[in-house]
Amino acid sequence: MTYTVALGDTPHSLLVKSRTDFEFPEITPVHKAFAPMVRELKYDFSEMAVVTYLQAREAGKSISILPVVLNGGFHHHSIVRWPGSKEIGPRDLTGQRIGVRAYSQTTGMWVRGVLKEEFGIESGDMTWVTTEGPHVAEYVEPPYVERTPYPLAGLLRSGDIVAAVLGPNAVDEGLIPVIPDAFEAEEAWFQRHKTVPVNHMLTVRTEIIRDDPDAVHGLYRAFTEAIDQSVVPAAITYGVNDALVASLEIAIRYGLEQDLLRQPVTVDELFADFRELV
Repeated sequence: MTYTVALGDTPHSLLVKSRTDFEFPEITPVHKAFAPMVRELKYDFSEMAVVTYLQAREAGKSISILPVVLNGGFHHHSIVRWPGSKEIGPRDLTGQRIGVRAYSQTTGMWVRGVLKEEFGIESGDMTWVTTEGPHVAEYVEPPYVERTPYPLAGLLRSGDIVAAVLGPNAVDEGLIPVIPDAFEAEEAWFQRHKTVPVNHMLTVRTEIIRDDPDAVHGLYRAFTEAIDQSVVPAAITYGVNDALVASLEIAIRYGLEQDLLRQPVTVDELFADFRELV
């Protein structure tokens, strides 16, 4: 049997995609695979955002997570304002409208966690203007989330929103970080937590772990070899190591604080299915 694997294109994932014993559907951007995986179990394995996985698990989806980090990085510089707009700092966001692709987007979770941890700003202190709903249909967004049919960049330019979470590449496009000295703040966050925020990990339909563990082992080994052979960011790791545990513990805490999750869960519980393999 040939299993399907939904993956984005990175140096390490492209090495895995060179294999012929798995099928790799073309999905761009990769986040378009998350809802079909969660709602239909459309793929056998899938890259998945951490918040999407945590919400899917809470909703009882038959999906298990594997300790392979596919994407991650710091996000202090991911919340930005338009060039030439009024200069604002994080505490100026209170009572304002902030854009983000989806409230349950993992980058947004990391940004809001920083705003609370470092500046005392709660998620509900702002209105979150979104262009998409959650990947997990069962998740109900908080009342301070609203939807817009308009692109966030246009709303930011017009001043309808004062800031937006547009990802780590936004500063390369000339947008201005709202958090002052963002890169220095990221280094301080790292020194405090001894980890890097994790965004995407590898997931699998739970039944495959039980019915065909050799296939899961095979893909897991492919990723370990690909990561070892590639020059990857610090967040890209495999195995249940201290840094991954710390990052996931923080993600769970942030998720509970932001009403992304309603019930606490431990990292040991997240990897219970994986440990059946080892």
